[in-house]
Amino acid sequence: MILIDAIYIDNGVGTKVLLDYLITNLEKTEKHVYYLLDERLKGNIQSIKPTNVLKFQKSDFSKRINFYLQHKSDFSTVLCFANIPPVIRLTAKVYTYFHHPLYLERPPGLPIFYTGILYLKRFILNILKKNSDYWVVQTDLIKEKLSSKYQISNRKILLLPFYVNLKGEINQERLKGQYIYVSNGVPHKNHIRLIEAFSNFYKKYRQGKLILTVSEKFNNIQKLILLKQQQGVPIENIGFLPQSLLRKYYLQSEFLIFPSLAESFGMGLVEAIEHGCKVIGADLPYIYEVCEPSLTFNPLSVDEIADSFRISFFEEMKPSKIKISNKIEELIMLLS
Repeated sequence: MILIDAIYIDNGVGTKVLLDYLITNLEKTEKHVYYLLDERLKGNIQSIKPTNVLKFQKSDFSKRINFYLQHKSDFSTVLCFANIPPVIRLTAKVYTYFHHPLYLERPPGLPIFYTGILYLKRFILNILKKNSDYWVVQTDLIKEKLSSKYQISNRKILLLPFYVNLKGEINQERLKGQYIYVSNGVPHKNHIRLIEAFSNFYKKYRQGKLILTVSEKFNNIQKLILLKQQQGVPIENIGFLPQSLLRKYYLQSEFLIFPSLAESFGMGLVEAIEHGCKVIGADLPYIYEVCEPSLTFNPLSVDEIADSFRISFFEEMKPSKIKISNKIEELIMLLS
């Protein structure tokens, strides 16, 4: 039996979309699968076959230890789906999907209070890394950094990018100057600079609209959005939406604006390009791993982000292109 350990994946994060996609593809096979999921996902997971097992559990470190002690001989293959390998060494073949860039380095502009939390997470990962046989990553950049940071052999790090294929017929008219940023409100996603930059652009040119997807758990950003709305700035926060509802906003938008300070992949980049959006993104290495953007900017500069709104609105931008391919089938085969 295969174990999918996604105990640290919560609602409202991009990795939840990938988890749903993985489950969908596994459920199409004859494989026997045990899904260990965060209890906060109850009611938000698709139905699985009666031959498979679905267990919800609190994402508590001690409970995870107990789970592995009770089931240490029950699985042939394990995929840990959120950076952290099993807490004990198993006889099963263990793969760890690594997707969080903050385990690798602290990006510029991140609040200082994150430093202690990041240090603890990195310490735990360094202790447990011996419990994973292989690591699965989405880009060469993350592969290189993971190998260097944690002294993991390159041959044990597998490059298997995968993402939800959303590409379809594009027959909807774009709204001139509509920008979308599909991301939640954690600090490294850089919403505050983005909001200030769009406000400055709009107050000067009275053009454009910004769509955001910030959930209610990020109260400080929602308050800032409300303040700007009261000042007449056209920012619409649609919250965290499922892919089926998000598609409409991608198809309406002319541009994806992507100011994130750190990404392991940047799934929104692929989704937006598949829906015909042009990408205006941070001039950082992760962007160029995934796509050829239409325009880039310094994500630490409010003025440069504001200027990217001006350039993209008033000048003709080249289309953006995806540089990676979807390897979900190879990942599924790997778990056999």
